[in-house]
Amino acid sequence: MGKVVIVATLDTKGAEVAYLRDRLNGLGVDTLVVDVGILGEPVGIVPDVSHTELARRGGITLAQLQASGTRGRAVDTMRTLVSEFVREQYAAGALVGGISVGGVGAVMGAAAIQELPVGSPKIVVAPTASGHHEFGPYVGTKDVMVVHSVVDILGLNPVSMTVFDNVAAAMFGMLAHGHPLMPPPTGKRYVATTMLGNTTAAVGALKDRLAEHGYETVVFHSNGVGGPAMEELAAEGQFVGVIDYTTNEINDPLVGGIHNGGPDRLRRIGMLGIPQVLVPGCLDFSVWAAGSVPVTMRDRPFYDHNPEYTLVLATHQEKAAMGRIFAERVNESTAEVRIVMPLLGLSIPAVPNGAFWDPEGDAIFLHELRANLRSDIPVQTVDRHINDPELGRFVADLFLSLRIKETI
Repeated sequence: MGKVVIVATLDTKGAEVAYLRDRLNGLGVDTLVVDVGILGEPVGIVPDVSHTELARRGGITLAQLQASGTRGRAVDTMRTLVSEFVREQYAAGALVGGISVGGVGAVMGAAAIQELPVGSPKIVVAPTASGHHEFGPYVGTKDVMVVHSVVDILGLNPVSMTVFDNVAAAMFGMLAHGHPLMPPPTGKRYVATTMLGNTTAAVGALKDRLAEHGYETVVFHSNGVGGPAMEELAAEGQFVGVIDYTTNEINDPLVGGIHNGGPDRLRRIGMLGIPQVLVPGCLDFSVWAAGSVPVTMRDRPFYDHNPEYTLVLATHQEKAAMGRIFAERVNESTAEVRIVMPLLGLSIPAVPNGAFWDPEGDAIFLHELRANLRSDIPVQTVDRHINDPELGRFVADLFLSLRIKETI
């Protein structure tokens, strides 16, 4: 078995990391302690990989890193260096898991352990992992366990030692009884799809129809993380095809919403040469934490999806922009691709007399999509609502008509 990498700023977290390391070693888990501290020297511990060594790997000295100009710039550089180190060590078979400890250090370490694949144990321990801070930097698109340290990580005490004891036990348990995500076994055919609460009924029907034909569906929540995670796993060969049913993650980047799929959303599957069917599910709204809708958008129609999230209707200008974005990214596809456009609404509140009923805006999206799409990519319109199970079955049948390889 390889080692568990522990990443922390050891000038401020040395004694605490030493305690965690010793707890892991006592359980029979080998460790590799990496120092990402930028300013001071390690206290109470000797790292296996020093901050000087990390800097040298990047072709710079520690003094140059310290003179980066701002703390943020130095942290960003160190985050890149330690991420590259962990990626290389995993590729060499030296690592089986990772733990990130600290405040700012936890952000650097979290980026590093996210280089480990799905299924490899990954734990972040931080006082900011409380729910009052964004979890995105800690989790990314991976299966990271986030542990709130309860107390600040400064000194050993009954609370911090209890947390570290349990983190060590959790890592030991995952290594002993868990496993990395393996390639699909022979004879298994997995299809990835995207879903939100607004498309659950239709995707459920889609899933059942595919099952009738021997395909198993892996469903991703299109919340700004699910779509990119699906695309990453597709690149690893997990899926024979994709039905991107809920493609709303291209909307939020336009307005600052929280379901932001990033600049490459909708590109990667097609560029990988994986057959796909795309549906503009939920493209008609952006998503905001309750109470956070910008003043400039508060005159728009909105829909309280639940006490935590507010959905805000996209303008016609935004729908036009999404039509162009959708087309431009899908145009990069190198495999068969089909697009299905439902004409009776793109979300649950998009029904006659509903808050998001906007057939004119949907028509603008469709016009821009067709105007900018490659001529060999067909768009089929269907007189169904996005969450109609019949639409889900229609899309599944269309997928079944594609030329699907047994393996990628």
